[in-house]
Amino acid sequence: RVWCGYFCPQTVWTDLFLVVERFFEGDRNARIKLDKSPWSFNKLWRKGGKHSVWLLIAFATGGAFVLYWHDARSLAETFFIGQAPMTAYVFAALLTATTYALAGTMREQVCTYMCPWPRIQSALIDRDTLTVTYRSERGDPRGPHKKGATWEGRGDCVDCKQCVVVCPMGIDIRNGPQLECIQCGLCIDACDSVMKKVGRPTALIAYDTDENVLRRWKGFPARNFSPFRPRIIVYALVFVFTAGLMAFGLSNRADVELSVLKDRALPFVQLASGDVRNGYTLKLVNKQREHRTFDVHVEGLPGAVIEIIGEGDSASPVVSAGPDGVERYRLLLTTAPGARKGASSDIRIVLTEAGKPVSAAAATFLEPEASNAS
Repeated sequence: RVWCGYFCPQTVWTDLFLVVERFFEGDRNARIKLDKSPWSFNKLWRKGGKHSVWLLIAFATGGAFVLYWHDARSLAETFFIGQAPMTAYVFAALLTATTYALAGTMREQVCTYMCPWPRIQSALIDRDTLTVTYRSERGDPRGPHKKGATWEGRGDCVDCKQCVVVCPMGIDIRNGPQLECIQCGLCIDACDSVMKKVGRPTALIAYDTDENVLRRWKGFPARNFSPFRPRIIVYALVFVFTAGLMAFGLSNRADVELSVLKDRALPFVQLASGDVRNGYTLKLVNKQREHRTFDVHVEGLPGAVIEIIGEGDSASPVVSAGPDGVERYRLLLTTAPGARKGASSDIRIVLTEAGKPVSAAAATFLEPEASNAS
């Protein structure tokens, strides 16, 4: 769970919010005392300052995320003068609220109840997995220790509960492996500092395995941790295979996508000249970071006249899309009526670039039955 303890956004933002909380309200004991005290100017400005900074951090988070989905410079210029798209305001507000709630008021609940990763991890680890571990064979029996008193007949743990105080999840690591533990190692640092003060060896809480703890309880020496175990090798092979599939799919993905939606309201329109017209909506997705232009062709409908609304008539009209852009076009196909009854033609709309096909989509061209056409 290195991800949970060091890289997960929930952990990072929670740590940042805790820094702000300690700055305004002090350590845990000071915060408890402040919460129990009656409302006063001192309590008001400390609470207000903390929540104000939390909201600023949350807004900066939401705003930064929204910038990924818009042109960052233009959005930054228009956001604070009320001229940005409504979606920018909606998602900025939503992400601000969720960041504030998740990192400020729902810290451990997110990791315990909302995130699936702890449950996945509990299925993956075994007795030889390296985790944050309380070495109970050395720490128990635990209890307070007076300066100058003997250490005979007792463990090194002085029951100071500093490991509980610093834990962002509020758990007691001395109770053994727990689903809520995010392996951040803060309890290791807290315990080491206490051990140094009382003159005992450090690493009472350390990265260790359950198997080693059990071996030491039985009087056997601990085994060196080895990452080359059958379980780890199988996991590594699965991860490599999955990463290979993802890399293959990414390297072979189409950089242009075309989809065609036929009009549903009117299957076809018969003009005064007798020609038949069908309407379509083209959706063009350009996945490259450059503006691209494509010629439009129709296969399976000889002699058809292609018209892109707003682009004029042409035997080979042109459509385009900006960098990482999505464009929609209205396409009309017109042709002389067919001679067969119940005519329905399967066609393909093809995009070409520099004469080479880059994308195509299947569609259907409908026309009236011969009796109706006459």
